[in-house]
Amino acid sequence: MRDVLPGLLRWWRAGEPAGLAIVTATWSSAPRQVGAAMAVGPDGAAIGSVSGGCVEAAVYDLCEEVRRTGRARTASFGVSDDEAFGVGLPCGGTVELMIGRVDRDSFPELPELMTAIESGEPITLNAHEGRYTIKGEKGLEIPFMPPPRMIVFGATDHAAAIARMGKFLGYRVTVCDARPVFATAARFPEADEVVVDWPHRYLSSVEVDERTVICVLTHDAKFDVPVLERALRLPVGYVGAMGSRRTHEDRLDRLRAAGLTEAELARLCSPIGLDLGARTPEETAVSIAAEIVALRHGGTGNRLRETSGPVHRVTVR
Repeated sequence: MRDVLPGLLRWWRAGEPAGLAIVTATWSSAPRQVGAAMAVGPDGAAIGSVSGGCVEAAVYDLCEEVRRTGRARTASFGVSDDEAFGVGLPCGGTVELMIGRVDRDSFPELPELMTAIESGEPITLNAHEGRYTIKGEKGLEIPFMPPPRMIVFGATDHAAAIARMGKFLGYRVTVCDARPVFATAARFPEADEVVVDWPHRYLSSVEVDERTVICVLTHDAKFDVPVLERALRLPVGYVGAMGSRRTHEDRLDRLRAAGLTEAELARLCSPIGLDLGARTPEETAVSIAAEIVALRHGGTGNRLRETSGPVHRVTVR
């Protein structure tokens, strides 16, 4: 829902109502998760999405209807619908929606919500029968957390590519390197911050959580061994390190000598990324991003044509 809020706020400030559809429940292979949203403004513009495209036209009409009438409603789309391949979900899933009108009466705290999100403050939106609040009546709860962190060590061309990919995936990206001639904002325009510091020292100074992603791209023992010694003992979601298989084996020996256990070493994704046959920094960034996404959501990393079961997994994060 985060992607529709700027547009909603713009219309809200202009005193123009908008129609808002929010996914409230899904089953099976529904393409979007609970909280996904689509909005239709007074000029007919649509922002956001509640499906992979298969029901967007029907939801657009519902949003426009509710925007005009102000009468909130619910809707459900699934493969069992009479018009399944017209306005249903031919993928086999089911999605339930709540559609309401957003204006200054129904959503008086919209500016306050946006301020909290922009400042990185965790906040929860409650949606109930066409009214939206961050303080009052409980309904569908949509949490807004600060973006997860991606920390990239090593100011290399590969780091620039993964920084771009990290921003695309919604991470707050930091690039860190001890060499000031390489660690510059000009070389990493996509990064939220570029830090000149020894990697292990920087990592010891920042807060991380289970959503944090750490990519060590230096493949230089004097940099990556101290930072990996620290990273593999932190409660983060992903730790990957670049290097050849020979470099990887040498790195494991050095980390064992530093006192890391086999359980800690098992958390290391090295060589980093999935086997995509990547050659360029950009292709390598895709490989790394694919591994991060697969581990986060329990994917296999295999070709979908070679797997069975629902394409869209239920995620816990």
